Parts: sequence; structure tokens; C-alpha cells
Amino acid sequence: MFEVVCISFAFFFGLAVRQVGLPPLVGFLAAGFAINLLGPSLGMPMKSGEILNHVAHLGVLILLFTVGLKLKLRQIAQPQVLGGALLHFSISVAVFAPGLRYLLDIDWQTALLLAIALSFSSTVLAAKLLESRRELAVFHGRTAIGILIVQDIIALMVLAVFSGQSPNIWALAVLLLPFMRPFLYWLLDFAGHDELLVLMGMLLALVIGGMGFTAMGLSSEIGALVMGILLSNHRRAQELAESLWGLREVFLVGFFLQIGMSGLPDLDALLFALGVGVLLPLKGLLFFLLLTAFRLRARTSFLAAISLTAYSEFGLIVAGILLPEWIVPLAIAVSVSFVIAAPLNRMAHRLYTRLEPRLQRFERITMHPDEQPTSLGDANVLIFGMGRTGTAAYDQLRKQGLQPAGLDGDTYKARAHAEAGRNVVFADAEDSNFWRGVDLGRIKAAVLAMDDIGSKVVAARSLRAKGFTGPIISHALHEDHVERITEAGATHTYLTMFQAGIGLADRTVNVLEEAQPEGTSPVAPDTLP
Repeated sequence: MFEVVCISFAFFFGLAVRQVGLPPLVGFLAAGFAINLLGPSLGMPMKSGEILNHVAHLGVLILLFTVGLKLKLRQIAQPQVLGGALLHFSISVAVFAPGLRYLLDIDWQTALLLAIALSFSSTVLAAKLLESRRELAVFHGRTAIGILIVQDIIALMVLAVFSGQSPNIWALAVLLLPFMRPFLYWLLDFAGHDELLVLMGMLLALVIGGMGFTAMGLSSEIGALVMGILLSNHRRAQELAESLWGLREVFLVGFFLQIGMSGLPDLDALLFALGVGVLLPLKGLLFFLLLTAFRLRARTSFLAAISLTAYSEFGLIVAGILLPEWIVPLAIAVSVSFVIAAPLNRMAHRLYTRLEPRLQRFERITMHPDEQPTSLGDANVLIFGMGRTGTAAYDQLRKQGLQPAGLDGDTYKARAHAEAGRNVVFADAEDSNFWRGVDLGRIKAAVLAMDDIGSKVVAARSLRAKGFTGPIISHALHEDHVERITEAGATHTYLTMFQAGIGLADRTVNVLEEAQPEGTSPVAPDTLP
């Protein structure tokens, strides 16, 4: 009965909110509250909460493991990441704690713990929203995730201090993890491409990272993240993350249902949630001001800040252990912040375009770490997106005697290509600053090799708005994407899988012709249809 109710409510509520332009996770939250309200009349068993908590926890661990697969350790050591996270935490607690102490008439320790819980941003929401826009690897996405990791570490330190728990002697085994990397690399290569790959991901995320770190008195969440980071430089890290995608999405439905089912609010809880909800924009504003102070451009600061503008599920973990009487008000506050943050993140790029003149006033007049290129050198073909498709196109064009230039929003990927001898620079096709400054005078053709359909549409429109009149060639994963890319200005659009099939057929014919004696047909005439 429990599974029937949860799955049915989650599906129909998710479907309903999507019709009004909200992401399904908002519907999952609403479904959780509806189940909480109607559950007893539907015969929901009392132990269903424990089952859902376990499913939700598995979803969080797998999510953090896949986030770790896309991270680099040096990302966390960036000044804007460490400095931004620590300063935001300090300022938030310094403002929240006295305010909560006097407004709610509570003791200082409770006020301090509530302030700490409210200072964190949601790792789950930010990771999901950034990944849905394929922005986990771009500069602002990496910055946001790095700040979230630092916040999660702070949360774990708070729990260790206030709960009286501390790592046991076995926690020293964490120091041996870097030495396990060669073995993990070998195991990933040996696992193949099918269900064993999925099971390996679950083994690392749930068993070694989750259960293993818990046994050492450490956080299972950090354990899953660390195991992902250990494999992040492996060539098959992306494949491993993709193999876990469906499993992770199903389990995360349980996470959002869990928040909604954590309790029904009374009037005081609703007033508390609405009050901190009103303060939510200040959370994002503080992140924006701090990141621009660390010399990031206004666009990067804005997109990273808006990804961090939501209260954290880690706040619920802190409350569940240290402040159980506050779990329902905090759950409502987190839910309200999700409802506000989800549509804002969905419109993030359009919001920046509208606010750009005002936001750019906060930029420092200096060289920014996320500076966009203005010159493409002697390049005559421009390739957007330097993943597998873009890299193959780049190498083939260079073999044909052309001079391609590659653009990618992933700073690490752009640097790796440059070190390999390719003319690839860091640039974001959705960044208006890039289009204002770049010189396209020598470019004769453009190739759109990104995966995200939105990025392709923006790039095609921006090329035409810049006055580019040459051919724009793009691949498409789905038939409905072809029309959108063509309307945006592309001249040649190819369905990737369809063209792959044609290529296989052509190659088959060529192989058969090469294998036949001269003057004979590769297929006997009487066997033709």
C-alpha cells in the first residue's frame, strides 16, 4: 500500500506542476505533504516513514557520488570557493543567531544551531538543477558545488562538536584512500559496460563510501562524495555517472517526498517558514556580493548565487539530531525555499540578461578568473562544445586542412585540450559578454557540438545576431530538437543516431565491396528483395 500511494502521488503531483512550468521536484514536495495529510485515511502503515527515510538516504548518497565523479579536488581550493563559503557562513550566523534569539525568545544555543542550519544551501537541489541545465562542469556550476562541499564539511564539524560524537580510531583509514585509486581505476576498467558497472557504482557510493565512513564515525554523505572524487579523473567517470542516472532519480523522489512527509505544520511553523522565506533573497544577494568581491564576473557570480539560494537538507539533518522539536518548521522552510528557488533557477539566464546592466556595476575592473576570449587567432571554423563529438569534429577538420577553434564552458576541459595541442579556450555560449567581445571576422562556419538543446539554440541565435552569415552545422539527439535549432539559425542539422546508422550502412557496403573479387556484386542478385 505504501509503494502504491507514494508512487501514485509523486507521479500525478509531479505531472501537475510541470504543466505550469515548475520542475517535478516541486510536485514531489507537495505530494509528500498530501500523503502526510491523507495517509492515515489511506491505511498507510506507521513504519513507512523509516522505509522512505532509507530510500531518500540512498538517493542522496548516489547523487553525491555522481557529483564527486565530476569534481576536481583543486576546485575546492579556489579562493572564491573557500573564501566565499566561510565568509557567507560567518556573516549568516552572525546575523541570524541574534535575530532568532530575540524574535523567537529562545536560548542562545538553540538560536545558534538554527542560524547554522539556515546558513547552508541545498546540495541536492543545486546539483539537480545544475545538472538538468548541464552546467555542473561550467565555471559557475563548479564554483557553486565547491561552496556546497565546504558547507557540508562545516555541517559535519558542527554535528561532531554539538552531538558529542567523534571519529573513532578507524577514521585514520581515510588517509589510505588515495593509495586505493590505482585499484579502483583497475576495477572500473574491469567492470565492463553493463549491470556490473551499476553495481560497482552502488558498491562505492553505498557500501564503501556510505556504510564504511559511518563505521568510522564519519559522514556517509561525505564518504559517497569522496569515493566519487577518487574516480573523477578516470576516463570512464562520465560513463559511470550516466549508468547510475535512472537509479538515482528514482531514489531522489523519496528524498523530496520525505521532506514533505516530515510533519504537518502548525501556525507557528508556517509563520517561521514564511519569515525565513522572505529573507531568502538576502542569502543569494550575499553570495553574489562575496563572489564579485573575489573578482568573478557578474554573470558567474549571479548564476552561482542563484544556484545557492535555497535552504539545505543538511539543516534538517542538524535539526533531526540536535533540535528535533524544530524539524517540522525547518522542513516547511526548506520546502518553501525549494518552491521559490526552482523556478528562479529555471529562468536564471533570462533573469541575468534582464538585470545585466545593474549587476555589472558590481564587477571589479581587473582580470577575472572567468574571463572570456576576444580573439580566436587564425581559426576559420568555430566548434562549440569539446566533448567526444566536438573533439572528433575538431580533429577531422584539422586533417582536412581547416583551422578550427574550440570553445567549452568547462575550464578544466579547455585547459586539457590546450595542453594536448588543440586551439581550445574557455567560453560559455550563453554568456552575453563573450558575444559582445569576440571577433568572428575570420570564421567561415560554426559547429554546435554541445549536448544541451538550450545552449545550441542560444549559440545559433547569438551567431546570427552577431552578423554571422556562414553555415551553422549542428547535431541533434531528438527529432523535435531539429526544428528548434533550425528556427534559431542553423543551416544543417543532423540526427546523431540516424547519421550513425547511415554511416554504419555505408561502411558495411564499403567492406563488402573490398572483400569481393573485382567485377562482382557484394550481394548475389537473386538474394536482393
